[in-house]
Amino acid sequence: MNRKKSQWQIGYASEFQTGPVGAQPLAQQSRRGTLPSGLDESIAAEGYVIRGEGDHRVDLSKIDFEALKARFAKGHKHIEAERLKASIGRKLREMVRANRTRMDFLKKFQEMIDEYSAGSLNIEELFKKLTAFAQVLNEEDKRAISEQLTEEELAVFDLLTKPDPVLKKSEEALVKKVARELLEKLKHEKFVLDWRKRQQSRAAVKTAIEDVLDQLPEGPYPKTLYDKKCAVVYQHFYDSYFGENRSVYATTGMSM
Repeated sequence: MNRKKSQWQIGYASEFQTGPVGAQPLAQQSRRGTLPSGLDESIAAEGYVIRGEGDHRVDLSKIDFEALKARFAKGHKHIEAERLKASIGRKLREMVRANRTRMDFLKKFQEMIDEYSAGSLNIEELFKKLTAFAQVLNEEDKRAISEQLTEEELAVFDLLTKPDPVLKKSEEALVKKVARELLEKLKHEKFVLDWRKRQQSRAAVKTAIEDVLDQLPEGPYPKTLYDKKCAVVYQHFYDSYFGENRSVYATTGMSM
């Protein structure tokens, strides 16, 4: 099998452009209520941030949702909704930075905020939706474990399988193997210092991607889809890996 003789183009970045989602405090987005003076900025900036030593990731699994609902019921509605919104927004930025196929989650979150801003949702309805959405995000955040992949491998696997093709279990196992092999090869052989600035180094990365992805099963990956996957995978590595031992995963601690 040899699908490599092609001039595939990079057409990935525009599909996954991100911006600040839900960045304004809720009181500024709707006329339904206002936060006490001075609270909106601090809550929007922090939310429910669970930090370990040297860790600035948001851990939604540490949120006690029952206690959160109790505080909401006691009348701290806008404060608790704002905190939860801020935490989800921060978590989504982390998750999308690591895996651009999660853009649908970002879109869904923005739709909730827009509905509230337009008056289609009241604060109780928004809080209920945010709570359910946070729990869905928490499950997505654990998916690498269930797939028996690292976060880095999952990002490559998702690019190779989303939105297509539909795979059999045996094919899925092979695609995971290819994702692992590609990541290993690039990290240990191709991601030299400032590789993105050198035409020869970029070409070596492209060739390695073509070579390894040529192992993908030919049935679900015809030439046109193979070319597309080569392009999106290259763009992912270009955006996420800056040189030897430098990547978005190294800075966020998401490689494991």
